[in-house]
Amino acid sequence: MAGPRECGKGEAPWKKMSKESFLVTSVPSIVLCLPAVRTLSGKISSTSLSAAAAPAPWPPVILAAELETQYLPSRWVLRLGAEEALRTYSQMGDDATKTARATTRSLLDVPYGDGEGDKLDIYFPKDASGALPFFTFIHGGYWQSGSKDTLAFMVDPLTAQGVAVVILAYDIAPKGTLDHMVDQVTRGIASVQRRYPCNEGIYLCGHSAGAHLAAMMLLANWTEHGVTPNLRGFFLVSGLYDLEPIVHTPLNAPLLMTPEDAQRNSPQRRLEVAPKQPVDAAYPILVIVGQHDAPEFHRQSREFYQTLLQGGWKASFEELHDVDHFEIIWKLTQKDYVLTQIILKTIFQKY
Repeated sequence: MAGPRECGKGEAPWKKMSKESFLVTSVPSIVLCLPAVRTLSGKISSTSLSAAAAPAPWPPVILAAELETQYLPSRWVLRLGAEEALRTYSQMGDDATKTARATTRSLLDVPYGDGEGDKLDIYFPKDASGALPFFTFIHGGYWQSGSKDTLAFMVDPLTAQGVAVVILAYDIAPKGTLDHMVDQVTRGIASVQRRYPCNEGIYLCGHSAGAHLAAMMLLANWTEHGVTPNLRGFFLVSGLYDLEPIVHTPLNAPLLMTPEDAQRNSPQRRLEVAPKQPVDAAYPILVIVGQHDAPEFHRQSREFYQTLLQGGWKASFEELHDVDHFEIIWKLTQKDYVLTQIILKTIFQKY
């Protein structure tokens, strides 16, 4: 077997190879690609590769499952097991939403289009009058789970400070494609602007897959929707901005995303070649990640932040101490939580 070839220092292995052609192993500071050994049936054999590569002084072969692990946030939580972390996240969101609907003046299931999933909820500050800032939240769930009806974490602490909160729904996979989801979010934001044209700013926040959808709004063509929203800031929390790696994992099964789909819907790739900034670059874009987020979420967040800076955007990067992928967002139920305070200071121009 020929010796390994260097794929490139610090680069993700899928950027240099097809998973059908190679299996991957890594050593400190570099990524090595080994030609895969095929059986007589034509299938890739990890057993054959391990045996063939045994004399080489490299770490064990990393299969596609390792790539999936890098993109499964529940595998990286510290204080809870994976299943318990997901249950806690779900329960916190459900409880917060029930409380918000019971105690806060709201408009629920407001249509922003003709589709069954084209709905949003709006929560208002008590005794609100005049123009308001609108914090618009886009939930995560790998574009295949989650609901506006169970993830209104931040309603109580934000409305208590005079901020209206919008929770936007979209059609998750397999019903919705990525192109359709991006279009839905674009139409949802445009509808908020039409309904409240004298707003004090629309601030977009997305978590995980929702951060991806929020970031795609930096590239939106608002003229197609007949209105330009009064966007004043972005909070991109534990997001994904280059979707190519997801194509090569089982996470893509409900999405049926092709490499072309991933390219078209990757804000990282799109902004690298964007000829101009579609929104006012003077408004802040906060790229935020938790200390205990998975390594790939850290890498993608830092790379996207650097791309924004190079494009002239007013971007900042925040790594929040001692929180994982789920704690970083459900702690928005707390008024003194650091991210709650960052959001309020940004909205009221004190950050």
